[in-house]
Amino acid sequence: MSRLPRPAPVRTAEHFSLTVVDGLATVTLNRPDKKNPLTFESYTELGAFFHSLQKDPDVHAVVVTGAGGNFCSGGDVFEIIEPLTTMSVPDLLAFTELTGALIKEMRACPQPIIAAIDGVCVGAGAIIAMASDIRIGTERTKVAFLFNKVGLAGCDMGACAMLPRIVGLGRASDLLYTGRVMGGIEGERWGFFNRLADPEKVLADATLYARDLLAGPTFANGVTKRMIAMEWAMSINDAIEAEAIAQALCMKTNDFRRAFEAFAAKQKPIFGGD
Repeated sequence: MSRLPRPAPVRTAEHFSLTVVDGLATVTLNRPDKKNPLTFESYTELGAFFHSLQKDPDVHAVVVTGAGGNFCSGGDVFEIIEPLTTMSVPDLLAFTELTGALIKEMRACPQPIIAAIDGVCVGAGAIIAMASDIRIGTERTKVAFLFNKVGLAGCDMGACAMLPRIVGLGRASDLLYTGRVMGGIEGERWGFFNRLADPEKVLADATLYARDLLAGPTFANGVTKRMIAMEWAMSINDAIEAEAIAQALCMKTNDFRRAFEAFAAKQKPIFGGD
């Protein structure tokens, strides 16, 4: 057991719903009357939660979803958009850095993030979905990067870096230049969604997917997530060298030994995440 001091894990939230059960954290954006928009406070609290996961040994996967049949309608029009129109440039920069920090924390935490996306998923909501590792949508899901529609550039919260890597340059350009809606079927065909589910089952399917990951080698899964992020900026040769080091580290885990022993005994391995 590690003797290193660890900060207290985050287990409560004021501006979104949070549950942690058996290693799985479920984050629910829960302002269903307004299709779950974000506020200054929820941006801050979400960022703090994902930051805390970097030092939380008891959470091994995260599901992000929205309440009431929608994922997220982006920034609240009257609680965020209207105040932004009167802010100074330094204050505006502080805000855009705050929103970007949430995405950085989502990508930096070692836990896989699975998004269960139904209904409206636009603006910053689409970015949160994009920053997740796995996206499960529905046929009625409506994804739109709406920044162009309000006179802003599509380069918001990392969209110009991440979206082309998910759907390709031409398709990303189409979505970011026009702000148009991408439906669920189109989103799956383009690779934005890993799969589609029935609306009444999308959260259950995302939770089941996360539970399958929890049954796997969770330390190694965290290494996979980190290497996917790091290798975006590497040459192939550098990536191969970095993966050699990462894989050698994983070969020293108890899970690697467990897998060998289970294979030798013709059994299914039971991983412990260590």
